[in-house]
Amino acid sequence: MKKTRTDQAGLRGTTRNLTGPKSSLAKAKLGAGDIVVISAPDMSRSIAQRLLDAKVGAVINTDQFTTGRMPNFGPQMLLDSGIELVENAGSDVAAKAKTGKKGVLDQGKLFYGDRVVGQGDVLTEAISMGRFEDSRETLGDHMEALAGNTAEFVRTESPLLIDGLGIPDVDVDMDDRKVLIVSPDAELKEKLKELRYFLREYDPVIIGVEDASDTLIAGGHRPDLIIGDPEHISNESLRCGATVILPAEPDGYARGLERIQDLGVGAMTFPAATKNPTDLALLLADYHGASMVVNMGQTITLDRVFQEAHNAETPSALLSRLRVGSKLVDSSAVAELYRVSKSGGGWLWAVLGILVALTAIMLIAGLSGDGNFVDNLIDSWNSLALHIQSIFKN
Repeated sequence: MKKTRTDQAGLRGTTRNLTGPKSSLAKAKLGAGDIVVISAPDMSRSIAQRLLDAKVGAVINTDQFTTGRMPNFGPQMLLDSGIELVENAGSDVAAKAKTGKKGVLDQGKLFYGDRVVGQGDVLTEAISMGRFEDSRETLGDHMEALAGNTAEFVRTESPLLIDGLGIPDVDVDMDDRKVLIVSPDAELKEKLKELRYFLREYDPVIIGVEDASDTLIAGGHRPDLIIGDPEHISNESLRCGATVILPAEPDGYARGLERIQDLGVGAMTFPAATKNPTDLALLLADYHGASMVVNMGQTITLDRVFQEAHNAETPSALLSRLRVGSKLVDSSAVAELYRVSKSGGGWLWAVLGILVALTAIMLIAGLSGDGNFVDNLIDSWNSLALHIQSIFKN
């Protein structure tokens, strides 16, 4: 029989709240028996392993350990080790739980003294395993749907994907140049800041996707091309001088064309089965010969594919990125190349600068004079010492 971690008095431990915007499980100082408050829907195996390594006593999740979108082993790993799990605790426990404060977890409720600061649902092994099996079946159904949607998309759009049929000719030269595609993203301003050195060094062609164009212009970057529904783009961006491209139906009809005409702005249409402007921007950059395509915005990961396998737009996202192939790089990877470590890189450059300065001084001192290098260096040092002594005497 498995040993339980709770009794009538509940599980006592130190609270560790990891739900804040600056909280990090990797950097958190966890101890044996801690009650960890975390926000981790569909908790992964890697997160569970870190909690296991720290030998925590319980985990309170503001979300659900398994949502049903994908099968995940994390909750079962924790339960198998006797760690108590509480889920769906919501924002109350995230706001009230204090790191370092002693608490008691009893029947899904977190107590500080006699006060309940949050509560959720106790997750049992039976519930966890049932969800795992259900989500595995659901994922299989979604992946079958994805395979069918992908096959249909290829049948419809093979001329576009293979030969670029329908991709508009633009006056912007992208041949053998780096292209930056900027798509809407909650962290767009910060990502642009991280890429400032790349922008200065390479002056890439910039393609703004819908309202990301507004963020670009607000940050002092004028896009060379703008692609998307004009209803999601400001008048200032549409009139900034960039080439405007509108996603269109296969028959050529484009939403927002009337607005473009009212503004007196010229625009091109891009007819395709997909209406995702980021996917169209990727195909545009690849077709026009970009040497590297940097994608700034949401990335396509395996987890995202699993979660959105039933989405009709997922085949377009996958195939457009496969079309670009090895030229596609995420902006976070480029930013990492330009990032200087505050703890290490700065002092190395400072030391290097000092050494270069000392070397220059020695060369000047050693080569100035009538004697050999060493004698000249000694004479220069003696002269400097006598000069300093005279200053202090006066």
